[in-house]
Amino acid sequence: MPEWLIPGLTAGLAFAVAIALLDQWQERRRSFQLAWAVGMGLFGIGSASEAIAGASGWSEPLYRTWYLAGAVLTPAWLGLGTAFLLARTRFGYAYAACFLLAGIFTLLTQRRYDYPDAGVSPFLYLIVGIVVALAVFGETYFQNERWARIAALGVIVGSIAGVAFATLAPLPSPGYVTDPATGQPTAALFPGYVRLLTPFMNVTGAFSLLFGALFSAYVFMPKRRVLAYSLDPGQPFDQFLFNLVIGAVAVPVNFVASIPLAVRSLRQGTLHSRVPSTIFIAGGAFAALLGDSLNRFGVTAPFAIAKLISVVLILAGFVLSIETFHEFRIPFTRVRIGGARREGEAG
Repeated sequence: MPEWLIPGLTAGLAFAVAIALLDQWQERRRSFQLAWAVGMGLFGIGSASEAIAGASGWSEPLYRTWYLAGAVLTPAWLGLGTAFLLARTRFGYAYAACFLLAGIFTLLTQRRYDYPDAGVSPFLYLIVGIVVALAVFGETYFQNERWARIAALGVIVGSIAGVAFATLAPLPSPGYVTDPATGQPTAALFPGYVRLLTPFMNVTGAFSLLFGALFSAYVFMPKRRVLAYSLDPGQPFDQFLFNLVIGAVAVPVNFVASIPLAVRSLRQGTLHSRVPSTIFIAGGAFAALLGDSLNRFGVTAPFAIAKLISVVLILAGFVLSIETFHEFRIPFTRVRIGGARREGEAG
């Protein structure tokens, strides 16, 4: 099998989804559609870099492009799309936790691998993660949808830093490095302060996409509440914090308990399209996260196929979602493929 084939297919699918999302955004102006379009476009650029390298060999510009688009920015922008989609919900608490975990995980990554030239960057990433997490938490607590804009500011600033770092960081000759056994690229040539941007952006984005998809499915599925909790900000703050901890346990427990009701609703054709849609998106996020994690730990063989599986699952999730695609048409034209879709037709 040609080395360019799998990443080429991945890039083609990712670009197709990005174009379709841009077309939907042009008409409906939903922020989540634009963020997802950017994320899928970056997904395509990263995979296209691998495809070109598979066909003609790696070069320094190609290596820098692959790292920036594929290893740093893609998960963050896809996760941001989920944040905008769920801006009116209490998902801001989970997104705040993602930023906090990203800062902690970045610091622990440096402790574990001791990347050269990291300097004080692990502590700076931790501080940024804490600050953004507190800001998002506060806005969510006061039931303000602006928490998603704060998240966007964090992603945009991180993206600007990523562009600067990936473009300007000195790389020793030949300007790229691949796994000698599989030929897959690794980030080993970048300085530590650049490499640490990957876990910071990836943990935030991938966890947001994964948890957000499951949370969205939970919100729109028929529920059986085995464990009760309340996130009403009007309650005493200590009681609120206690309920917040309980909620972290209650949501997955109630989700599992509600699956039989969701299956019954699916059979009856009444299940909200977001439920199957977001489950597919969660699967895609998990596949990408798994492939990236294995690549970071030196297991590079599944990297390309994991990305292909990821984009296929995310594509399926977007197509199933009536909120994302309320109609199918040839992008940037008025040529429709079928009629407009409404909830109740997706089941």
